[in-house]
Amino acid sequence: MRLVSGKADVRVPRLVGLMAVDAYETARVQGLSLHASDRPDLRAAVVDHVVRQYPRPGARVPPESTVYVWFDFGEGEGGGGIREPRVPCPPPGGLRRELPEPGGPEPGAREPGAPTPRRAVLSPP
Repeated sequence: MRLVSGKADVRVPRLVGLMAVDAYETARVQGLSLHASDRPDLRAAVVDHVVRQYPRPGARVPPESTVYVWFDFGEGEGGGGIREPRVPCPPPGGLRRELPEPGGPEPGAREPGAPTPRRAVLSPP
């Protein structure tokens, strides 16, 4: 037997991606309440972002229903992780890979009339 109230069902808003304080306010405006099992004191989690919710956005639920939200992925379910240090390191090259200035000489080119650099020639002993 289904209990029928005089109020129409409401649509569950999309809360994923919102900060805790915004998710709380969005749900409240729709006449819903929030529950977060990983944050017992939801109001202290102001800057955390919702990563999952149940029921899904767009589902129709009775007024004053509870929407369950999570602020952390479960163990092994993703997340940012540590991104530094990057391996392998960027390739060396610096000036050897430098592009020429527009209208200027090629990198490593000599000025006209400049003497040719001398190289040491080693003779066998």
